[in-house]
Amino acid sequence: MHFQLTSEQRDLRDSIRTLLARRFGREALWAAVGGGGLDRELWRALGAAGFFALRLPEEAGGVGLGLPEAVLVFEEAGRALLPGPLVATHLAAGYVGGAAEGETVVTAPDGGLVEWLAAADVVRGEVTGAEPIRSVDPLTPLHRVARGSADGGFEAALLTAAEQLGSAGRSTATAVQHARERIQFGRPIGAFQAVKHLCAGMLVRTEVARVAVYAAAVTGDPVEIAGAKLLADEAAVECARDCLQVHGGMGFTWEAEVHLHLKRAWLRRERWLPTARALELQAAALAEAP
Repeated sequence: MHFQLTSEQRDLRDSIRTLLARRFGREALWAAVGGGGLDRELWRALGAAGFFALRLPEEAGGVGLGLPEAVLVFEEAGRALLPGPLVATHLAAGYVGGAAEGETVVTAPDGGLVEWLAAADVVRGEVTGAEPIRSVDPLTPLHRVARGSADGGFEAALLTAAEQLGSAGRSTATAVQHARERIQFGRPIGAFQAVKHLCAGMLVRTEVARVAVYAAAVTGDPVEIAGAKLLADEAAVECARDCLQVHGGMGFTWEAEVHLHLKRAWLRRERWLPTARALELQAAALAEAP
């Protein structure tokens, strides 16, 4: 299977990365953490860039691309810690008016949780009796519902895995940069073998997850998506933890963003095909294998 990105796919990834760096940089991130809520202007900018209409046919006003391209843009969203019900709104494009253009914010219950319920214009699913709960991630308000449903299915799981992949890549890059710049005993801490091993392990986990996520995007196979979600969840959580180790005590403070990646990774791990369900799918596939 060929995983080399085409020039068009690289241009798409770079354009989304540039857009997010301009519209959701460090200052915007911390403003959102401080209670800024959902940035509607940013949401409309994403819509104008084709983030939500990416897979709609061109005759329907979309971009006409496929799941592999959607994975690339969601990877960038995960890298930037972009908040909001991105998966639900993307999946609603073409079904809910204004979703494709970023004018309508759509959320949906997944299992017993629903995100950004108060900020959403449209809810796809039953959320009667939803109660607000404290979220570990300050950028993802949550409600608990008695009976939720996973409306997005395996596509939602794959897009969430792509976000986890982007987060793992950002944590790895952040750790390597800090290891090069932080001086201890007259040397960069990256010169010490213990730190080198942490960074090397982060890179391996990220690249293994990348192969699995990209492959699942090409095949669309549910079992491969379940495997990709498991690997991406592990990469996002473990890379953020190792990044915290590289940063030391600074990583736990509001000066660093790595703890935000860890909190978001914990949350995504439990959403859109959580670990237990993904393991059940993998086990069932192995049991049925010839």
